[in-house]
Amino acid sequence: MFYYLKGIAAIVSEGFTVIDIGGVGYKVYTSLNSCSKIEKGKETLLYTYTNIREDAFDIYGFTTEDELSFFEKMLGVSGVGPKAALAILSVLSPSEIVTAILTNDAKSISKAQGVGVKLAQRIILELSGKIEGSDLLSGTAASSNADFITSSSSNDAVAALMSLGYSSLDARRAVASVEPGKTVEATITEALKILSRS
Repeated sequence: MFYYLKGIAAIVSEGFTVIDIGGVGYKVYTSLNSCSKIEKGKETLLYTYTNIREDAFDIYGFTTEDELSFFEKMLGVSGVGPKAALAILSVLSPSEIVTAILTNDAKSISKAQGVGVKLAQRIILELSGKIEGSDLLSGTAASSNADFITSSSSNDAVAALMSLGYSSLDARRAVASVEPGKTVEATITEALKILSRS
């Protein structure tokens, strides 16, 4: 329905934000990650998902399209509703969710309120075929490690890993352990598996 809402953040609370657009306050449920980036009284743009049911008309909003994309992907998983998807995005960033899926790390996903290990495993199972290492690259350019990105696929992979918090040394060692000639996406995926075992 709405792709985004742009207006003044009139109220910023834990779990939701009220966006004032022309004197109308829209209550938008937001992840804690998005809430932390919103300043009360400042103009804000939130990418939105509208959930309409017989007894509700709820709007969910995020400061980045990446968060919205992962919110929608998780809603496609059997047993995952908007509240669970929002809870996961409140404890993990999109790149951290990719890492958890690629490394089969149900424990990290189950840290979200109301998300048990079984549901986390189902999320990994159902999204593993839809997630690739390339999903990490979208946020790399915006990271503080963007200086490391060059035309070299190895350096692209290292930069993506460093954006997840791995040290330069660990990232380079993991990438060096991957069989040469793979795409950047495949290199990231294999390197993450190596790092998860170390």
